[in-house]
Amino acid sequence: MEDLQDAILQSIIVKTDAKCTAKFGCVSQRWYSLASDDHLWCRFCAQDFNISSRLDPTGSPCSSYKENKEILLLILPPSLRCDSSLHFSVEKSRGSKETYEKWHEAFYMYPLSIVRRAKDCWDIIRNWTSTHFPEVANTLVPGASEDEIRRAEDKLGWQLPVSTRILYRFCNGQKIRHGGLPQTQQLSVLGLMGGYHFYNRHVNVHLLPLEEVLELTEHCASQITLPRGSKHIVIAASCNMNKFFFLDCSDGQLYVGTKNLAVTGEMMPCVSSTLIDVAQQDAMLMWLEEYGRQLEVGNFSVRKDGEDGNIWSISLFPEKEPLCSEAVTNGVQVRASAVFVPEESDLQESDDKYYFFYSIRMCLVRQEKISEGAMLSSCQLSRRHWVIRANDTIIADIHGDAVIGKYPYLKEGGDVFVYQSCCPLSTSSGSIEGDFTFVPGRLDKPDGPEFSVRVAPFLLQIPQYIF
Repeated sequence: MEDLQDAILQSIIVKTDAKCTAKFGCVSQRWYSLASDDHLWCRFCAQDFNISSRLDPTGSPCSSYKENKEILLLILPPSLRCDSSLHFSVEKSRGSKETYEKWHEAFYMYPLSIVRRAKDCWDIIRNWTSTHFPEVANTLVPGASEDEIRRAEDKLGWQLPVSTRILYRFCNGQKIRHGGLPQTQQLSVLGLMGGYHFYNRHVNVHLLPLEEVLELTEHCASQITLPRGSKHIVIAASCNMNKFFFLDCSDGQLYVGTKNLAVTGEMMPCVSSTLIDVAQQDAMLMWLEEYGRQLEVGNFSVRKDGEDGNIWSISLFPEKEPLCSEAVTNGVQVRASAVFVPEESDLQESDDKYYFFYSIRMCLVRQEKISEGAMLSSCQLSRRHWVIRANDTIIADIHGDAVIGKYPYLKEGGDVFVYQSCCPLSTSSGSIEGDFTFVPGRLDKPDGPEFSVRVAPFLLQIPQYIF
């Protein structure tokens, strides 16, 4: 093998993985030099950890330097690291190799496939929040250390699922810091997992750091009836404590509390059991991965919230088809979508078992000709009409004045009028459609005959992932 040309040896090395390459470098100084090629380790960084920059797991830059001495190959067993024959000077840049070593040293005890999934998941969430909602990005806590996780497990009395441990290694939940808003108001809008509001009910969910996981788990254990010997921990909750997410550390499934949580301990799975890898117990990881995908594709967005309409938060009302419908009639655009609300749902009920909040947004997007010589430049709502279905059966046909007691006035280039309401169903899926009656101009001074504006059907259904 020593007689082979460098190009041939390099063609062999590139077909191996990082571990084999490290062993290859143990043969001789020449082989070690070939196995230390920066481009090679750059590929291993991308392949195993999806790393494209020379940053260690803490986000600190790895140096790129020459003539390093006493280099210990951290991805080899400790017995080989002490072999003096492996200590060479490297007369070339090896920044990518150092980067790989740092990451391997931090995560060698875990399956690489799960480490990469967790890293990719947090990269997506961090990048999205940094771009669209930096105030939330600033609440994300750097990852917990192995010692911090072990101490948390000691206090709990059981171990966390492997995938959950890795998630906390990359990000230890959220910590709300004092800012321009009062702390209670900051808590109500800066939840990473988003939320919704309906009348005076506001839900905004935070991902908890380990310290608060322990505190809230202990609190809930004293207040909620859970199965004897259960290993449930609270990993996320709304700031006003009306929505809780529990991780069952015995099987890795993730649950959310229902309306009966405090009385009977009733919960619903957040991830369909058909999707979970039982061996990896990765429901929490899958949940966060799906949440990141929904953020990336724009199905969840940052929207104005609150009664005064000037507070921003991540909204769980879907923005994309097929979960969001859109129709334009005579220039009036109506967008509608609904979100399942587990904390208001009662699985013991037969009639109003499943609860949904829905959001309606309407605006005048353009002027349109509504009659000979007349252009619609403003209009005002007078009546509403809803057809509600449970599965495919019509269960209500509603006619009424106004919406939530209001008669929104729309004009071209004006604000979008937004309102929320609710709808309970006896089935896990259904739909709503209907129409609004508008008059051109104002109700007290119409500019022409009234006209109907369509509300396209929008779905009410329990999703595969509950947020």
